[in-house]
Amino acid sequence: MAAKLEEVSTAPTEGVGIAGATNSEKQSETPAPASAAKQDETLTEKTGVEDATAGVADLAVSDKDVSAKKEEEAAAGVAAPTTGTTPSTTGPTWPDTAPEHPLTKFYDVFETLVAEAAHNEVYGIELSKTSPFHTKLILQKFLRANQNDLEKAKQQLLDTLKWRKEFDPTKAASESFERRRFDGLGYVLEVEGVPESPNKTDVVTFNIYGAVKDNKATFGDLEGFLRWRVGLMEKSVLKLNLSNATQPIPDYNEGPDPYQGFQIHDYLRVSFLRQDPLVKAATKKTIEILGHHYPETLSRKFFVNVPVVMGWLYSAMKMVIAKETVKKFTVLSYGNQLVTELGPNIPKVYGGNAGELSEVGEGVKFTE
Repeated sequence: MAAKLEEVSTAPTEGVGIAGATNSEKQSETPAPASAAKQDETLTEKTGVEDATAGVADLAVSDKDVSAKKEEEAAAGVAAPTTGTTPSTTGPTWPDTAPEHPLTKFYDVFETLVAEAAHNEVYGIELSKTSPFHTKLILQKFLRANQNDLEKAKQQLLDTLKWRKEFDPTKAASESFERRRFDGLGYVLEVEGVPESPNKTDVVTFNIYGAVKDNKATFGDLEGFLRWRVGLMEKSVLKLNLSNATQPIPDYNEGPDPYQGFQIHDYLRVSFLRQDPLVKAATKKTIEILGHHYPETLSRKFFVNVPVVMGWLYSAMKMVIAKETVKKFTVLSYGNQLVTELGPNIPKVYGGNAGELSEVGEGVKFTE
């Protein structure tokens, strides 16, 4: 089966799972050379490289309390909120935004989207005016994903709310899957001390392409595969612990989002020479779902154990992909080079000092 590097598109898509990879029994630990790749479908066919993270409720205050607070703020020279909402008296608060600010407008209308979708949960957060900080946290992610285009952000949120109601990804994260189909393919690991990261602990999801033993068993049932892949993605997002977030997300182009995870795609012992229709279909659908319904959940993506002769691919990608996306990609020829990017608290196979992924990482639950 052919393997395809994920997220080679002109718009950022978030973590995509095992797809487009084949186990190669005869391949050595050092990946074998492969052919070149490019952005569009022609490039994809030619190379076989597939583009392949409950808010704290604020307490209502009486009109008298609000008036008193406004008087205190006026005396202290503090401007009153411009969002038209009651300030939270407990838990974190979001910085004031002007009436014309995209987040102000989004917050004013999100309830109509919730009503239309008949669903109000995203990443474990219930969107509600009784939880303004964490609701704005989610809205800000959708705004940033759409470069502050409010109409596009509204549509993406509506689509996501409808999809989450139907698919129920939270349930998928706790479901049990057949071990013979997905054992060893994906793990979620919390890592401390990632260089240059502002976080004490970061969430890292490992996708192990070489662990696929049977294409038909793993990808033949597309819906079953998608529930496994979404379940793994949801596990990683829930570990971002957004319900306990206290730091606001900066506006688009004004600073990094601290609530994102890392993705690792390991191609060790993977053949890049053939394609499998089952894998191609799974890859396409996975990219579509995760790219549209998990905006702003990816910090950086690392492609490791990629054949040395494919090193030029990264340079080629930079010519056709949006700069915001390119900054998230790093291609490494050898797995042990990952330690220079994520620090020493990763498995030994990647140059760190932690145990095997199967020992220190968390995957989905299995049935025999």
